[in-house]
Amino acid sequence: MRPVFYVSDGTGITTETIGHSVLAQFQGVQYSAKRIPFVDSMDKAMHAAAVIEAEQERSGHRALVFTSLVDPAAGAVIADTGALMMDVIGPFVHPLERELGVGRTPRVGGAHALVDYKAYEERINATNFALTHDDGISYNYANADLILVGVSRSGKTPTCLYMALHYGVKAANYPLTEEDLEGEGLPKRLQPFRQKLFGLTIDPDRLQQIRQERKPGSKYATLVQCQQEVKRAETLFRSIRLPHLSTTNMSIEEISSKILAQLGIQNQLY
Repeated sequence: MRPVFYVSDGTGITTETIGHSVLAQFQGVQYSAKRIPFVDSMDKAMHAAAVIEAEQERSGHRALVFTSLVDPAAGAVIADTGALMMDVIGPFVHPLERELGVGRTPRVGGAHALVDYKAYEERINATNFALTHDDGISYNYANADLILVGVSRSGKTPTCLYMALHYGVKAANYPLTEEDLEGEGLPKRLQPFRQKLFGLTIDPDRLQQIRQERKPGSKYATLVQCQQEVKRAETLFRSIRLPHLSTTNMSIEEISSKILAQLGIQNQLY
């Protein structure tokens, strides 16, 4: 199994996201990944290098290192491990310097200087909104940007929280109960907010696995129950022409992006 490292002088989240997207283009390659964040000193660079060297020796494979380190000396220490180095920022720097007529000013952790505190506050408020409007805890949907609708454990809560944290979107979610699914049309609570709704569905077999982990041996977790609920939910979505998608084989990032695109919500990702 090929060792992969995401090395950064910051959180490493951006580096990992880019690296993961690149690796996803290579089917059939097995790898084990590790993020090494906050490599902002030579001591930490040497420690990271030691970790990479040890993993190369253990696995018998050359490591793949995606890095956003701005300190050349720290980068050189990592490169001395013999790993394949891939700078996720470097390829953009020279073209931008030429286009903007301004030289780069390398700063460790420089991305943090780009924080928009107003946007940050909006994301915190949106997160609080998602938590207080989770699974029908509150039905005060007037200020919601969108409302996810679906059967229990179809991915509504993590999707709402992701959109809140990353996009500042106020997302509520409404769990379709058996009573809702046995009725005709949209539940009354949701009718005034028809334009904010988006449905989530899921493969019944996968839903049964998820529910079995939560409530093993219960009627709630039986395959028959899952099949019935999903079928009724999808019938409801189609009958009222509600946009919806299956979360079965999709990441939270992909689910969120598709929902926001279909609803025309264009909040920025930072």
